[in-house]
Amino acid sequence: WLSYAETAALAKESGYGGIDYTVRVPQSHVLPEKVKEDLPRAIDAAHAAGLKVEMMTTEITSVRDKHAETVLRTAAKLGVKYYRTGNFNYDPKLGVMGTLGQLKPALKELAALNQSLGLHGAIQNHAGPRSVGALWDLYELLRDIDPRGLGVQYDIRHAVVEGAQSWPVTLKLLAPWIKCTDLKDFKWEQAPGKATIENVPIGEGVVPFDAYFKLVRELNLAGPMSVHLEYAPFERSQISNAEKRAQFPALMRKDHVALKGCMARHGIG
Repeated sequence: WLSYAETAALAKESGYGGIDYTVRVPQSHVLPEKVKEDLPRAIDAAHAAGLKVEMMTTEITSVRDKHAETVLRTAAKLGVKYYRTGNFNYDPKLGVMGTLGQLKPALKELAALNQSLGLHGAIQNHAGPRSVGALWDLYELLRDIDPRGLGVQYDIRHAVVEGAQSWPVTLKLLAPWIKCTDLKDFKWEQAPGKATIENVPIGEGVVPFDAYFKLVRELNLAGPMSVHLEYAPFERSQISNAEKRAQFPALMRKDHVALKGCMARHGIG
């Protein structure tokens, strides 16, 4: 809902060092069919504000996806280093292992293209019944793929949803493929026989960020981190664009300060 220059100004004002642009449909910073024209404009606006653009979010799951190769080649020329892929769903007819087996050839092909361009494609682990919600699925998909071309955009919020106590196990398992990460927090809203997820500001939920960053340091993980702002008023709130612009910077700074404090405790810059 903001121009590229206004988006950059908002991110800069809120204390962040870069922008993770969306290059997908329908709502996006850059539409895939206009990537050659608009991605340079978006990146120039970020650079003018003193921000990095090292990563982007896409829907790409195969080199044969419409606009996929154009998007990736354009991004690579502009200095983007990492991108998030699209999502994957199980085929009920093939089952879990059959679906994973069917996906592997396309992912190996995508990894090869990424590596030839100097890009790292990253699959986000996402809680829920889709493929790679269970992180062992992600390992099965990636275990024979060179991490330089394709890996994981590790999302600690989703990992904790799916593995409240076992997430350190899968983090260690996937560490060689993790080159970038996502950060957000949540809490459980409970009723008898039912629990729902409520996204909240960082530090106000159940994600154990101190334990997470301690392990990040021990595993020597690095790369850009994308903060996802999915709690109200960022989502599910009917407010005007003017109200968004007025309210968002303070909330974004709050998450930034909470993260920086936690990272500093564990010696992460």
